[in-house]
Amino acid sequence: MTGLTVWLTGLPGSGKSTTADGLLDRLKSLGIVGSILDGDDLRSGLNADLGFSDHDRNESVRRAGEVAILLANANDQVVIVSLVSPLKSARDAVRSRHEQAGVDFIEVYIAASLEVCEARDPKQLYARARRGEVLHMTGIDSPYEPPTSPEVTLATGSVEAATSIGELERFVLSRRR
Repeated sequence: MTGLTVWLTGLPGSGKSTTADGLLDRLKSLGIVGSILDGDDLRSGLNADLGFSDHDRNESVRRAGEVAILLANANDQVVIVSLVSPLKSARDAVRSRHEQAGVDFIEVYIAASLEVCEARDPKQLYARARRGEVLHMTGIDSPYEPPTSPEVTLATGSVEAATSIGELERFVLSRRR
């Protein structure tokens, strides 16, 4: 077996963390070693020095990608990265680094519309952004570039979480070597 990275990208509130947690639980039940790199957790530690400019967002994505490579190689594990990663160029750079390192990379678009994400708004970020209290909110006043050709697209705005997680689990298992 070799390690691989499952990169979950989508708007805030689209279901990235829910999908990551569910996938990890399913993999663990099969005896597969895995870990999650969550954007919120990274922002409180490894990326605490970064803001929300395009440069800082790209650096956050780069750092997460490098850690994912290290973890995937360390234990031949599945590393699930749950990170908005709004810019295509940054995600493409991470994919390229994975290819250079010989680590399989699966890009997963967690596809929920802005309207669905705003309705969920678990951290009240969208509401605060609409009131002008949060600046550089992805989807409001900062861009999100959806993947153009992800390996997997999960319609988390209209499909039950368990169904999406099952679909992703089957795909990940098909890619394990």
